Amino acid sequence: MFKKTVFVVMLMASVFFISCSKHQRLIKSTDNELKYQKAIEYYEKGDYYRAIQLMEQIIPVYRGTAKAEKLYFNYAYAYYGEHDYVMASYYFQRFTTTFPFSSQAEEAAYMSAYCKYLESPRYSLDQATTNEAIDEFQTFINKYPYGEKAKEATEKIDELRQRLMDKAYSIANLYYHMEDYRAAIVSYENVLKEFPDTKYQEDILYRIMKSYFKYASNSVNTKKRERYESALKAYYDFSSLYPESDYMTEVIKMRDKVVEILKTVPESEI
Repeated sequence: MFKKTVFVVMLMASVFFISCSKHQRLIKSTDNELKYQKAIEYYEKGDYYRAIQLMEQIIPVYRGTAKAEKLYFNYAYAYYGEHDYVMASYYFQRFTTTFPFSSQAEEAAYMSAYCKYLESPRYSLDQATTNEAIDEFQTFINKYPYGEKAKEATEKIDELRQRLMDKAYSIANLYYHMEDYRAAIVSYENVLKEFPDTKYQEDILYRIMKSYFKYASNSVNTKKRERYESALKAYYDFSSLYPESDYMTEVIKMRDKVVEILKTVPESEI
């Protein structure tokens, strides 16, 4: 049994070695037509690594020929199959500019954006790729508003915008917990401006009021009245939208304190 197992392992190793040797000879070959045939064969079998090796050699050779379009399209998809989404996105985008009238241009445009979507990191990391993906999906929708992928592209934009919203909200919360209330106010207000439909609106309006209250409390006398008045305005913004909020008891207590304080702060200290 042991000898049989060793024989099978050695046989498989020999087959692998021979296969690698053949592939290496093919790479060194000058027979571009054979390379093209094998590249397509590798691609169709899902051996994307070997397909890429051959395609990158022969794409310049077949540029301007009838085979160029299929070769380039498969080249982009081979990188996608290898989960190299950066390169895949690049070559899908290149396909759309090289073959703008291709029947596959729409699919390539979508895939370029989709690969950036797959590269987009969780919200706590840098969101440059997320913004790029949103821009590409929007460009796709603008160009193909009735395409079969238009609805899916819109859904992806919504998902990516949620990621940006989470990022902006987490930054504002960081300032808030660091007790940098001025920065927190600016950050929270930017979230509301950039994402008016945010699911965090109630929490944000509450924290804006509380931040103004804390900010005013820590301010010099010449700035107190102005900032307490901002806290009072924040109260009205909050209470008009969320009169039944669980925060209302605390918010009303802050409002009452602000009203009492404003009675003692002279107008000249504005």
